[in-house]
Amino acid sequence: MGFFSKIKEGLKKTRNAVIGQIDSMLKSFTKIDEELFEELEELLVMGDVGVSTAEKICDELRIRVKKDGIKDPAEINRLLEETVAEMLRGGEELELSSTPAIILVIGVNGVGKTTTIGKLANSLSKQGKRVILAAADTFRAAAIDQLQIWADRSGCEIIKQSEGSDPAAVVFDAISAAKARHADVIICDTAGRLHNKKHLMDELAKINRIIDRELPDSSKEKLLVLDATTGQNAVNQAEQFREATGITGIVLTKLDGTAKGGVVLAIKEGLGIPVKYVGVGEQIDDLQPFNADDFAKALFASTE
Repeated sequence: MGFFSKIKEGLKKTRNAVIGQIDSMLKSFTKIDEELFEELEELLVMGDVGVSTAEKICDELRIRVKKDGIKDPAEINRLLEETVAEMLRGGEELELSSTPAIILVIGVNGVGKTTTIGKLANSLSKQGKRVILAAADTFRAAAIDQLQIWADRSGCEIIKQSEGSDPAAVVFDAISAAKARHADVIICDTAGRLHNKKHLMDELAKINRIIDRELPDSSKEKLLVLDATTGQNAVNQAEQFREATGITGIVLTKLDGTAKGGVVLAIKEGLGIPVKYVGVGEQIDDLQPFNADDFAKALFASTE
């Protein structure tokens, strides 16, 4: 099953809840007027697109309708799909051009961070890349053991120390191992304690200093894992982490379990952070590289 099929199935709840309502609303109008745009904006906000992004979408639609001389409300769906795809394009590809490249994976506990790392490691391994995992979430009980299970499943090496050890030391050991073994990618798990932001910032800053010192010219990705089911709360988390650490991309998990898929737009358009992967199921291959055009097409596919 390709990305489009998986994402279409994964967006089923969002499509039925949000796009179904938009379809019904458009069918109730015989002409395109300001009342239509106001109702559309309200439905987009209810779909967790975010207020400013909903306003921007409707402003873009007003321009397109006027420019193309569109009169039929049924045409709005097509314009919506095109506008959404355009907004989401850009920055989706992982930057892994150096050897080794390094991916720092960040996120609060419970969003599926360690599982995401395992699935990402599996995906990169299938592409022929040699992957080393760094178990730098050293404070959460069983986090190291959980990552070990994923390392075994995906056939990757893991660098770990005992629980409670210095996370930056684990990252240093992983970089040393990657250099010695000519690994292609290092994926680092990190602690997810957003409630203690100062401590988290200090810890991540220390890890970043080690990476900058040991791999000054390497490709670096900082991926924030977010739970799509939390809707606008995911946007708030993204904002806080962006301030604390700088983020190069988002991994949005549990997209198949929520009607809040519109949060993808709120993150990309509202915060300017590209979505790089989406989780659309429990299986090891259900973490999919994000494709803006397929996402928009799947979102606006027929709900019938």
